[in-house]
Amino acid sequence: MVAPRLASLDAFRGATIAGMILVNNPGNWNSVYPPLLHAEWHGWTPTDLIFPFFLFIVGVAMPLSYTSRRAGGSWSAELGGHALRRSLIIFGLGTFMALFPFFNTWDTLRIMGVLQRIGLVYLVASSIYLTVGPRGRWVGTAVLLIGYWALMTLVPVPGFGPGDLSPEANLGAFIDRAVLGQEHLWQGNLWDPEGLLSSFPAVATTLLGIFTGELLLSEGPAWRRLLILAGTSLGAIALGLYWGQFFPINKSLWTSSYVLFTAGMGGLLLAGLYWAIDVRGWRAWARPLVVYGMNPIAVFVASGLLSKSLILWSVPSEGGATTSAYDWIYTSFFRPLAEPTDASLAFALTHVTIWLVVAWLLHSRRLYIKI
Repeated sequence: MVAPRLASLDAFRGATIAGMILVNNPGNWNSVYPPLLHAEWHGWTPTDLIFPFFLFIVGVAMPLSYTSRRAGGSWSAELGGHALRRSLIIFGLGTFMALFPFFNTWDTLRIMGVLQRIGLVYLVASSIYLTVGPRGRWVGTAVLLIGYWALMTLVPVPGFGPGDLSPEANLGAFIDRAVLGQEHLWQGNLWDPEGLLSSFPAVATTLLGIFTGELLLSEGPAWRRLLILAGTSLGAIALGLYWGQFFPINKSLWTSSYVLFTAGMGGLLLAGLYWAIDVRGWRAWARPLVVYGMNPIAVFVASGLLSKSLILWSVPSEGGATTSAYDWIYTSFFRPLAEPTDASLAFALTHVTIWLVVAWLLHSRRLYIKI
């Protein structure tokens, strides 16, 4: 069987990548609307949904992708090799972005990061998918979520004791400092939002996406799939909120409650897109999102490299001083147009628009950069 391509999944992926670019490129970090910032620690904002949505989408796409590859006669060993190569490429791209453009900062290189986590999670989740059946995957998901909760709340951390979920005292931060070294953590902090231990519940996010992808591939009327997806998503949201009273929803810790809550939110959004785009056929409005979703990693990497280049590129400013090209563009062209927060948002939206044009040009030429 060759799996159908779901325009709703492409649109969801495109919206997620556009959201990543939007929140990563404000004109001024001191002038940002609160929903476009991460929660300070416990809790969530719309921005905290973006990364788990992408990992959830990775899971949804996996049954569709591997079903089509199996239809072409691929063996499990070949599929495993494909997963390993793809994971290494994604991890390598994350390392490349961290080192760019000087490539001489190995002693302070941040080992983990967004793409590095995607690469690791993809490798583990795809390995589980290729070797374990649905029942085993459900058991694995439960073990990951409950096991992570037990580790984070019951295992004592030297100098702090058990159950301390503050940034410096939680078990994940302790492991990252011990294994990776503080100089290799995010901005040299005592913790890293994409740390090692929290990558395990992130695998559960992708496994929940896999179950969703299998549901969308299942036989039967579309309304039945929609009802199941909407119902289970609402259940996951409710369970995540309930668990969050004891194990708070937290993006940086990727808590088990956060996994359930964000997977539920992702499933609910996908259900709406699936109904509108694939069932009802209302596709015209979603075309920009679909185009964005056809080259997601390429657009994300190129956007990050451009922004980093603009930040590192010094240009003259008033009084003989220098500033970054990034700040110069914002203060020269956007800041005079509106109040700081609106000008900062306009700057970010311009980034999103520019990369939509790039994605559209690639799409118009049927150029899809596969990883």
